[in-house]
Amino acid sequence: MPSNDVRTLLQTAVPTAVAGAVAVAISAGVAGGKGALGAVVGTVVVVLFMGIGLMVLQRTARSMPHLFQAMGLALYTAQLLLLFIFVAVFKNTSLFNPKAFAITLVATTLVWIGAQARAHMKAKILYVEPESDKGEKPRKPGSEA
Repeated sequence: MPSNDVRTLLQTAVPTAVAGAVAVAISAGVAGGKGALGAVVGTVVVVLFMGIGLMVLQRTARSMPHLFQAMGLALYTAQLLLLFIFVAVFKNTSLFNPKAFAITLVATTLVWIGAQARAHMKAKILYVEPESDKGEKPRKPGSEA
């Protein structure tokens, strides 16, 4: 994984994990141990889904740059749909507090998206591939007398 990809992953995963830790503390205070467990599960689900999605998107950008935008839109739609399905499946679970799970899922997803947007805006990504010099000195424009 190139260093730029790792940097983007860290700049998105760390704030999400911090938000998840805050959600765990709040959920533990409000709903007890089951609330904390729900917040932990929600945080882990978001970090896994979004992390895998980010890696897939970056791989697509390198191998098929012409599909990058369409792939990004399809990927985010699929991720949000899968997160919605997770909330629906675990709506009536007794393993953990479903409200803490759902609220943490939404909150950490929003933090991930915001952190990813910030990381992308701060990244210095070339949008034009520079030509490699093969020992030739650049020529000055204009007439040479």
